[in-house]
Amino acid sequence: MNPPGERPSRNAPRVSPSLLAADLGRFADGARACVEAGADWLHFDVMDGRFVPNLTFGAELVRALRPHSDTPFDVHLMVERPDAYVEPFAEAGASSLTVHAEASPHLQRTLAAIRAAGCRAGVALNPHTRPDVLAYVAGDLDLVLVMTVNPGFGGQEFLPAAAGKVADLRRLREQTGASFLISVDGGVDDETAPGLVRDGADVLVAGSFVFGHPDGVSGGVAALRAAAAGA
Repeated sequence: MNPPGERPSRNAPRVSPSLLAADLGRFADGARACVEAGADWLHFDVMDGRFVPNLTFGAELVRALRPHSDTPFDVHLMVERPDAYVEPFAEAGASSLTVHAEASPHLQRTLAAIRAAGCRAGVALNPHTRPDVLAYVAGDLDLVLVMTVNPGFGGQEFLPAAAGKVADLRRLREQTGASFLISVDGGVDDETAPGLVRDGADVLVAGSFVFGHPDGVSGGVAALRAAAAGA
């Protein structure tokens, strides 16, 4: 695991199962199954019921799971006023914190606060949001999360037009000399993963595909990794 806040290198695509799709009655078991299956990261979808029309978990869940694994915790803050969440989640054990460009009026300041708290700093882009909003903060980024569904609920249909931003972000990274990772979340499965990886995706976030796989979580992680490798 890279130390929190360190820019990770871009190697084989990482698999980051979204725990939003886990059985909430056996949440710790779901997280453990992902780790045992070889997941690179664990993805936490944090929703406040205002920025998106759903309410999920908070920092205490991250804190409860942190002692049981050193797997990086990839926390996606789908919230209004994201600055208020940085310190609680960092203290709880988040490895990376991703905020929405649409929710942060002072994005560079938010990214600086995340890094100061010892976490990797990420920005998520809704399907309609252009990648060029990141042009002037590219050097402050460790991660960009491309939403290929509208945020708020799992199990939605993949939006190909939004996925086109992966290649745009790769070009932005090259043009600016930045070193952020490109992550994709929404409708990611063994059919969509190869194209995303060819376009430049470094991290594949998948919930329904992993937790709903007929061969269980281990089969889902393995299938996604094989699809990415085949790209």
